[in-house]
Amino acid sequence: MSRRSRRLTLTPARAGCAELLAADDAALPALVPLDRVSGRPQRWAPGPAPYFRDERGLRTRCAAATDVGRQRVHNEDALAIEPKLGLFVVCDGVGGRVSGEVASALAASTIREWVQREATRLAAVARSPGDAEAVASVGVLMHDAIQGASRAIRGLARSDPQHEGMCTTATVLLIVNDFAVVGQVGDSRAYLGRGVGVYQLTEDHTLHNLQIQQGLLRPDSARGCKSPITRALGREDAVEVDIGALPLMAGDRLLLCSDGLHEYLADDELRELLRLDIRDAAPAAIQHANARGGRDNITALFVELVAG
Repeated sequence: MSRRSRRLTLTPARAGCAELLAADDAALPALVPLDRVSGRPQRWAPGPAPYFRDERGLRTRCAAATDVGRQRVHNEDALAIEPKLGLFVVCDGVGGRVSGEVASALAASTIREWVQREATRLAAVARSPGDAEAVASVGVLMHDAIQGASRAIRGLARSDPQHEGMCTTATVLLIVNDFAVVGQVGDSRAYLGRGVGVYQLTEDHTLHNLQIQQGLLRPDSARGCKSPITRALGREDAVEVDIGALPLMAGDRLLLCSDGLHEYLADDELRELLRLDIRDAAPAAIQHANARGGRDNITALFVELVAG
């Protein structure tokens, strides 16, 4: 990965996932950081077994909902869903910025169109399960699509003064065969539900999180607090992107959501949402956030992996 991309690691949603954390760490799901320079993942799963299993024909089911919330006038969140391509995107126009809804919609549509143009490459990857170069190529595609969206936002803002300063978050999931690539900029999130475990796949790019990493704040001090984001599409000519890969299993549930939802989710509430049928989970997520105050736009996108 270029210097504008970083490692992305997976952490348990809470330290108390005792059942899983007490087990062999090698059995825990983990995102593999992708190295764009070498074209190969920087590490594989531990143990002698290959990281990606043989093709098993996993299918996806998805459901999504978005809502303006109780305190906002406009919905600045945006979605892109292309199940046939395995593409799922949540973007959140940055609050307080001019034309946040334009930035999020442009990012979602640009990423979708970029991936649509690469459908042939994705089909070739799907025919090569377990191939490291093929997996890395999806990481490159993800990186380029997100950078392309950031440039599109930046270009529009430069050409039209009324859009000056607009930017957005982006959390992008691309499923190919039995693995996923996740791209992250900002503070929207991706979660994985597997068995009894719930895992946060993405890192928040916020001032609070940066201060936690620097030892200036305790990890629990930022829960439920709004914090300025430290990265966004459209803010600079090139955006720093976190990208990683994850093997998938039948029964896995994934949730992409804006901070208007995850700021209201305790770990047990997140677990309960991921246990629902996804057709019920999306409206339940909106209802939950609005019941807690709905101070921001709310978006929830659920994806379930089903054996073919």
